[in-house]
Amino acid sequence: MPHQKRRKDLRNIAIIAHVDHGKTTLVDALLRETHAHKFKEGDVTIMDSNPLERERGITIFSKNASLQYKDIRINIVDTPGHADFGSEVERILRMVDGVLLLVDAFEGPMPQTKFVLRKSLELHLKPILVVNKIDRPGSRPHEVVDLTFDLFCELNATDEQLDFPIVFTSAKEGKATLDLDEEAVDMKPLLETIIHRVLPPVADPELPFQMLVTMLDYDSYIGRISTGRVVHGSVKSGETIALVKRDGEIRRGRVTKILSYQGLRRIEAESGQAGDILSIAGLDDVKVGETLADAANPMALKTIKVDEPTISMNFSHNTSPFAGRDGGRFLTSRHIRERLEHEAMMNVGIKVEPTENGEAYKVSGRGELHLSILIETMRREGYELEVSRPQVILRTIDEEVVEPVEEVFVEVDEGYQGAVIQALGSRMAEMRSMQVSAIGTIRLEFLVASRALIGFRGEFLTMTRGTGIMYQNFYKYQPFKGEMPSRHVGVLISQQEGAAVAYALWGLQERGALFVRPGEDLYEGMIIGSTNKGQDMVVNAQREKKLTNIRAAGSDEAIQLVPVQDMTLEFALEFIDDDELVEVTPKHIRLRKKILNDSERRRSYKKS
Repeated sequence: MPHQKRRKDLRNIAIIAHVDHGKTTLVDALLRETHAHKFKEGDVTIMDSNPLERERGITIFSKNASLQYKDIRINIVDTPGHADFGSEVERILRMVDGVLLLVDAFEGPMPQTKFVLRKSLELHLKPILVVNKIDRPGSRPHEVVDLTFDLFCELNATDEQLDFPIVFTSAKEGKATLDLDEEAVDMKPLLETIIHRVLPPVADPELPFQMLVTMLDYDSYIGRISTGRVVHGSVKSGETIALVKRDGEIRRGRVTKILSYQGLRRIEAESGQAGDILSIAGLDDVKVGETLADAANPMALKTIKVDEPTISMNFSHNTSPFAGRDGGRFLTSRHIRERLEHEAMMNVGIKVEPTENGEAYKVSGRGELHLSILIETMRREGYELEVSRPQVILRTIDEEVVEPVEEVFVEVDEGYQGAVIQALGSRMAEMRSMQVSAIGTIRLEFLVASRALIGFRGEFLTMTRGTGIMYQNFYKYQPFKGEMPSRHVGVLISQQEGAAVAYALWGLQERGALFVRPGEDLYEGMIIGSTNKGQDMVVNAQREKKLTNIRAAGSDEAIQLVPVQDMTLEFALEFIDDDELVEVTPKHIRLRKKILNDSERRRSYKKS
């Protein structure tokens, strides 16, 4: 085997971690240390630029940063920590030669750590263990190192991968050390470890140009932008290159712009060479996993295998009586179709197919969070749409129907473990382990069919008084597990259009939980609450108190209403049943029956 050429002046690394272990804060610290970004007063988690990421405190979209240390450029990619964005993680890891595995010095390795680490070990990447938050009260760094070593063994890491360097950090304070007995001063120990332990990228500038497209972006000014790592050769602005499609078809186009990274900014470059992470504009019909190559010698690279979608939902334009009232700018099915096609083009984990009636589109993704992020993004962009209940995608393998099964990790206080075990037991869950964590909570691990988890998260939070923590990762497909218990509550359905009246709601609240407040506009067929009994009830929420000229003792008491259930998108998607829809507009999230009229609804039930 010929000796591989490597670029000594470059290192490409990804940061992988569980949600909320401090990935983005660590990148802040490295950018500050190397003066790669001008921070304003109060700037934190600078990589989480998307408003949804800031609100939820999680990384959803992977992003690149570049910094210069000594005479070496370090490209850093921040990856999502949530299993629903597995397709994103898988692609990003193809661009790098090493990973920083970030673990909380108090919590230790968590479920998502296992998921992302498994992906990186499969790609034979060398990890650097970063034990973060050593300044946190109750931190136990040495114990966490042992637990992480056990995790590596469990994931069948090679001897070379088990010989990982360890750096202890406090990203918040911008300090790192290789030895806890020595005082940490700055982030230099971590930067030195990256330079010495991450291999320089294999890169031969003499070979014909090849780049695997791992991310796509769109700019209304320069068109579609393909991002990836240049594997071989070099590329210049203005030259003609080839696009090798998945099916082997070759198209040619001219490079109109090359962008590279400086800190967090994209800057225009004249050229790029093997090892660089670049963004190239000029080719329009690009998809993730395809190869940009030398026009004279177009050779394809191995394409990316993406996790298959496990959940689907139907998206269609808003058909409620209130359509167009909430300031939505995109109201037609054509608008919805164009937006979903654009998303499927950029987001390799999403699949869009037309349905039989032609008005709705079946959108498949990796999980409820994956799809709810898309819905929330569309809502903020001014779309009005209605979505159906999430459905699990079943497959047939060797003439046997199989369904996706997830690993579920639950952490609860001791008093709630019985209720949680019972609730998951009724959903045919298989318990794999139970142990006491470092802080005295109970950690439970289950295998549960994805189908059984739809709607469980809200119930779980109620059951544990909001104190429970639950994570889930896709495990594998297993034989279909039969009928599952469905929603055990019925719903209160508005009888007519009009504003909700406090007096009417006061009379209804003893029947169950309300979703609407006095004064809110309602329409016929809209769901305004849940009933304690399993049946649906059509109710009059506009009924006013009859006024007479006789005063009766006790009849003029002040009306006291119980606080209503906040209508979040997650709650709505988990709550609805098969004959219901979630209406999503820029200002409101409402629940409704698919068939709004009561007598028509009853006729349709009889037919079915």
